[in-house]
Amino acid sequence: LRTVMAEIDVAVFTFNDEQALKLVNRAGERLMAQPEESLLGRKASALGLAECLDGPSERTFQKNFPGRAGRWGMRRGGFREEGRPHHIVVLSDLSEALREEERLAWRRLIRVIGHEIGNSLAPIKSMAGTLAHLLDRERDPDWKTDMKRGLDVIGARSESLSRFMSSYARLARLPPPTFGEVDIDTLVRRVAALQTTHPVGVEGGPPVRLVADGDQLEQVLINLLRNAIDAVRETRGAVRVRWTTSPDVVRIMVEDEGPGLPDTKNLFVPFFTTKAGGSGIGLVLSRQIVEAHGGSLSLTDRVDASGCRAELSLPLTRPRAPARAASGDTMAPL
Repeated sequence: LRTVMAEIDVAVFTFNDEQALKLVNRAGERLMAQPEESLLGRKASALGLAECLDGPSERTFQKNFPGRAGRWGMRRGGFREEGRPHHIVVLSDLSEALREEERLAWRRLIRVIGHEIGNSLAPIKSMAGTLAHLLDRERDPDWKTDMKRGLDVIGARSESLSRFMSSYARLARLPPPTFGEVDIDTLVRRVAALQTTHPVGVEGGPPVRLVADGDQLEQVLINLLRNAIDAVRETRGAVRVRWTTSPDVVRIMVEDEGPGLPDTKNLFVPFFTTKAGGSGIGLVLSRQIVEAHGGSLSLTDRVDASGCRAELSLPLTRPRAPARAASGDTMAPL
């Protein structure tokens, strides 16, 4: 065990009930930039580790240690030795992994924004050149009609680009949930009643109340039901909502009788859409809301019939704040 402790690349510290350091591995020595002999017996507060012995047992934080600065993932556990309680603290450096994720996020973001801006600028540039040429031949009887058509193209592409930027702003500025008690039956039936273009069957489920942000969950259900209704627009198939519960989780299923999923690998890619006039952020925004509640969102093809099933899983109690939200990371969805 001591060999493993010495060789692993995470810092391990053990404190007794008086918060005095009793054990440290090599990674901990490097983090503190001092040898074991100088560290043992010192108080957690003197080592800058007092905060690790209080509060949630798992969290992330930014901190500068003598040997290294960065963002750290912390886990704390307890055990007894010779009848006395002890605390073990494990610190892992998340900086490199987070930087790599950030680089990937920026690449995806630049690719998506570059594609959308290119789609708008190319026709605008082309049409601007055409309009300039029209001004040189004003005597052409159709020049005013051509001019208006060209200006309409420029206006339409500019509006499309504006909608794209507004959609991204919605993703980046999603507020944290405001938790309260939510009755699932009431919520589902209210959202289903809002869908006036196609009937939505509510098969229901057991009575259940959970701690969540009702407004945000309503937006998720609206997005899922609109997708299901769009999927059956041509076939006029059924759209149904039901839910089940376990001791800790409620699962809400939205099922349709459409053609199924067209491209599963791009479902949660921001701004990707197969619908004419779609923004491509509905599912991304929905997943972001659900994960902020400590839940998950999945879409799969149905095995019992044609169509798609969207499954929304949510904990019945208020979740612990995720590390991503605590760090203010708005790039994570990308």
